[in-house]
Amino acid sequence: MNSVKTIALMVGLTALLVFVGELAGGRNGMVVALAFATAVNLLTYWYSDKIVLAMYRAQEVDATTAPSLYGAVRRLAERAGMPMPRVYVIPQAQPNAFATGRNSQHAAVAATQGLLQMMDEEQIEGVIAHELSHVRNRDILIGTIAATLAAAVMIIARMAQWGAILGAGGRDQDEEGGGNAFAILFVAIFGSIAAVLIQMAISRSREYQADASGGQLSGNPRGLARALATLARTSERVPMNANPATSHMFIVNPFTARGVLSPFSTHPPTQERIERLERMARAA
Repeated sequence: MNSVKTIALMVGLTALLVFVGELAGGRNGMVVALAFATAVNLLTYWYSDKIVLAMYRAQEVDATTAPSLYGAVRRLAERAGMPMPRVYVIPQAQPNAFATGRNSQHAAVAATQGLLQMMDEEQIEGVIAHELSHVRNRDILIGTIAATLAAAVMIIARMAQWGAILGAGGRDQDEEGGGNAFAILFVAIFGSIAAVLIQMAISRSREYQADASGGQLSGNPRGLARALATLARTSERVPMNANPATSHMFIVNPFTARGVLSPFSTHPPTQERIERLERMARAA
């Protein structure tokens, strides 16, 4: 199913770009847009993990430079029968983490400095078990590709929006091109909305599943529940310099979404996740 979603994301982005290219430049615009979309798709498949890690200036670590984090990843990867992922630390104060890569053989786990500073070993293991579950459940490819595609859609939409505004300002409103400018502006706005929908469509159910799998992998669902409580509480008061296009990748949303905005969060309610883990612990 994740493979189908990944292909659908790539096809959808290609169609959107070709449509915008046709509106902006006719047949030549379509050819340029198709070439650009092909390049973006290849880039996101092969290098999306490196793009996201570079975006957060993540530094690769080992057993010497980050013993608690690296040790937790190694223990849990061995327990799960998985290849050892690369391990990274993100220089951010907010506690958070994500997994990335196109498959288990090319996976990476990244945690912020804030997570390592604020959490005990039990909580760190819970977080890492959750992230390795994303790897085992084959969530990381679609999550990472969605992040880079969403970022690309947002950038392209912004460029098309400004191009339409500036182009419309310099043309006679009676010219046919004026209609194209409004059409491009519509697509640009739709593209920004589509980027958010991409994230929402793939995130919520994945998090519940990774919580359950992570609780089983660590053998301690309450450790992950405690970690989620700390993550949710701290994310409300410690800001994170994060790209909205990647928010769905983190174990908790680095941005706070409350009240009327909460249904549009990329993650399910943290309290519901905690309650599910507590029920899981009581049933064990």
